[in-house]
Amino acid sequence: MSVPWQADRPFAWRDGERTIHFGRGALEAVPSLLDGPFVLLTTPRARVQAPDLVALAETVHDVPAGTVDAVAGALRPEVRGGLLVALGGGRVIDVAKALAAADGPRTVAAVPTTLSGAEMTAIHRLAAGTPASRPRVRPALVVWDPALLDSLGVPGRAASAMNALGHAAEAPLTRRAGPLALLAAQAAVEYLERGLADGGTGDLALGAMLAGYAIGTAGYGLHHVLAQTLAREAGVPHGAANAVMLPHALVALERRFPGRADPGGRIARLAVDGARTAGVGRLRDLGVERAALPALARVAAARTELDETPPPASGDELEALYEAAW
Repeated sequence: MSVPWQADRPFAWRDGERTIHFGRGALEAVPSLLDGPFVLLTTPRARVQAPDLVALAETVHDVPAGTVDAVAGALRPEVRGGLLVALGGGRVIDVAKALAAADGPRTVAAVPTTLSGAEMTAIHRLAAGTPASRPRVRPALVVWDPALLDSLGVPGRAASAMNALGHAAEAPLTRRAGPLALLAAQAAVEYLERGLADGGTGDLALGAMLAGYAIGTAGYGLHHVLAQTLAREAGVPHGAANAVMLPHALVALERRFPGRADPGGRIARLAVDGARTAGVGRLRDLGVERAALPALARVAAARTELDETPPPASGDELEALYEAAW
């Protein structure tokens, strides 16, 4: 598949109620794109990259480590205002979405600093104490400046890219997949491969954005359940969890979708190379105890998202996949 759009070419994309601005230097335009005063959700690392945005915010809240539901629940009494700007990675953006869902109407603007794809979806956990029936929220404004990836460094970008690669691998296989998800995912793999090969942050950012779009429309299944359970239950960084599990998950997905999951093994090769660049290898190297694998598999087996990549994986299959990655 050729890539006709060069990642160094900026663009604005109106997609329903959402507007996306992409391009190096786009961060400078954020204040002019915001409609009124705003509250900033961010991290110490991201603050340093956008001091002008920090200075303009009515209030600034650093998003601590922890699960999205717990963190959003703790921040909920403190965060006021109708416009929430999330400057950071997937956890920061998902917390902003959870806060908007808990106490609407609120608008979320996302300025991503990692390749999580969270800025492109309405997929997120709800803040603790929020009714389960509450509609999820996707950002109405996305500003993607590839320069914000610079501070991650090469290993950090590679680990984060594995999260995006997992989106591109799994989105075309779910029950809800359609041609747009498939085409976006295929293009995402092209951009991610180029970015991993030459370090181009523009290619990585555009690949992650397209992969996020794909999974935002199609949802996720077996692979992301495996990786997210490791992140939530075992404290494994999300990018590292994707990097370690993706080659093994692809084997399980290929059993379900022969010839479709990874034709020619391209994604698996990218995953292995990306994990090596990220400096991650086995679950044991990430602090996961072998004795914890059965419990992790039981938690993963309870996730309803497994229905999206049928047949739903059993606890035994999930444990075997964790064991293979251990």
